[in-house]
Amino acid sequence: MARTADPRRRAELLDQIVDYLADHGLSTLSMRPLAEHLGKSTRVLTHHFADKEELLSATMRRLDERHRAWLRSLPGWAGGDSVGTIVRRTWDWQLREENLPIARLIHEIEGLVAGGRMIGHIPELLADRSAFVADLLRERGVPEEDARRISTLVNSAYTGLQIDYLTTGERERVEAALDQLTAMLDAWVAEHARG
Repeated sequence: MARTADPRRRAELLDQIVDYLADHGLSTLSMRPLAEHLGKSTRVLTHHFADKEELLSATMRRLDERHRAWLRSLPGWAGGDSVGTIVRRTWDWQLREENLPIARLIHEIEGLVAGGRMIGHIPELLADRSAFVADLLRERGVPEEDARRISTLVNSAYTGLQIDYLTTGERERVEAALDQLTAMLDAWVAEHARG
């Protein structure tokens, strides 16, 4: 009779897999090199995950959980800071040297999803991030329909700016545009929260 996988051990393994993907990328993921890197056998991986598809789905969920927890732990999320300040703080946090691998992994996932090569594995991080930011806007008094629209626009602009910076390295130009975006965002929040 097969042993039941230990949920705590599985969670630890998922964190190690997320870290591995952040360092090595996702597009060439293979079970054997992953297992070797983790110092495990492929049998250990298949004990916790039926196949590569299940491993990938579970890993995407764990990446999403970790990323949301990191964002919510940033100062000001549940306080009185403006949304623009929180967006800028998020930018600074994501572009710290130690966090860049996760930012790059997220953009790799976006590219794979957009190219139709990750159907069925879209983490909530990508599919529902407008709802995630819309929650913050609603907490600041923005009505539902405005919160979703503004969140969609800001998320798209933010992602585009981050990709621009990561591909060109032109931080000053890109961050000037980010500062303009955050100022516009705070003006929209003030306007919609009043109305």
